[in-house]
Amino acid sequence: MRRHIDTVSKGFAAGLVALLAGHFLAAATSEPALAAEAKARKGEAKKHEVLACKTGTEDRHARIAVEVIGGHVGSIAYYSIWKPRTCSVHLIRGDAYSKWHDVGSATTATLGEEKGTVLIHNEKPGQYQIFFREVDRMRYCGAEGKINGSLIVTRGKSSCELEGVMDDDPSKPRSVEAAETATPNEAVQANRNPEPTKGSAPAN
Repeated sequence: MRRHIDTVSKGFAAGLVALLAGHFLAAATSEPALAAEAKARKGEAKKHEVLACKTGTEDRHARIAVEVIGGHVGSIAYYSIWKPRTCSVHLIRGDAYSKWHDVGSATTATLGEEKGTVLIHNEKPGQYQIFFREVDRMRYCGAEGKINGSLIVTRGKSSCELEGVMDDDPSKPRSVEAAETATPNEAVQANRNPEPTKGSAPAN
């Protein structure tokens, strides 16, 4: 009888060991797969990409970089040069200088102290259009006037599509009245053809 019990005990122990071994083997086999799947999902959710482009010459150009994190724009950096003037606008989601709001494929970044608005539209996968609306040039560029217009940056393209942003020459002086009322194109024309002051002869 005792021999029978020992045999049963040994058989049970061997079965238990085999069962546990199989369980741990299965767990060890599945853990890397699960970890890889979780990592892939996390990587997809937090995918990081920077799209950048430039247009113009060395002395007069505009460029922009858009940082995309997990499908949302995390920051934008705009830089332009119109010698001797330079301009730099850097906005980061969550910073103290702008408020960001997403609606579908569009993002609005409202600048603090009523210094303007930047609209970001995800035109299509890998393409973003950035609109500047009355962005105060004095704050970001140290010059009078406003930044208006748009740039389009596309994945894989080094050149931007630009409209209006560089129309207003910040290197030329502007009167207070012109700065307050003129559109960018009007301001440029006024600076190119200034009206003569009273008592002076018109320029030939």
